[in-house]
Amino acid sequence: MYRILATALLGAFSLGACAQPAPPAGGASPAAKPAAAGSAEQHARQALAQLVPGAQPDYIGDAPFAGFREVLLSGQVLYVSDDGRFLMQSQPFDIQARRPAASPGLMAFRRQALEGVPEQERIVFSPPNPKYTISVFTDVECGYCRRMHQEIAEYNRLGIAVEYLAFPRMGMGSDDFRDMVSVWCSADRKRALTQAKAGTRVPGKQCTSPVAMHYALGQRIGVTGTPAVFAQDGSQLGGYMPPQQMIQALERMSAEAGGAR
Repeated sequence: MYRILATALLGAFSLGACAQPAPPAGGASPAAKPAAAGSAEQHARQALAQLVPGAQPDYIGDAPFAGFREVLLSGQVLYVSDDGRFLMQSQPFDIQARRPAASPGLMAFRRQALEGVPEQERIVFSPPNPKYTISVFTDVECGYCRRMHQEIAEYNRLGIAVEYLAFPRMGMGSDDFRDMVSVWCSADRKRALTQAKAGTRVPGKQCTSPVAMHYALGQRIGVTGTPAVFAQDGSQLGGYMPPQQMIQALERMSAEAGGAR
């Protein structure tokens, strides 16, 4: 779907609202609710269906800025104007918050999706009583993933628990994918992940692993590269941040959330 959408967008100059909306996807996400006739959500659905017939967004809701709907479609965060005419593909950056802009609705969608991954399917590096917990989609090849893991003890010392999910960025069937399956199938996953990220070859293993499921989940919620860091509220913090910068971002978010009550 991603490739089809990209091809369609390359050939489109603007969006109309003359096509019929695609049937909404099932599930409990906000996108499953029928859109009122003439509403901004219906215009967004019609516009997307005009570009990609049968398109079924995982999420549609208010954008974090006026005049647009925020859409999650095949892992891409898109913004469609309320009249269904214009589309933006790039997720804006919130300069004040210092993280990718996202609406409360999209954050809730991502939080719910991440909460569906049991702790036993993650590889967890945590201090005894963590103050903050982050979910990190990672692979064993990317340079910044390796750099982040080299500093895992400092994240933990600052009170940050790091819960890894697998995202083999080279795709299913790649050596990267097979290496991550071997890591998740190891008797000592933490040791195997640390060795793999240090460049040591992990002995090949096979089992019923969650790697493919993690990869699909990451694509669904908009992960396009690694590391992809999410806070507990579902907000995406971006990619690699040094430990001190990470704790400052988490403390700032916590203060903002406290002030909003």
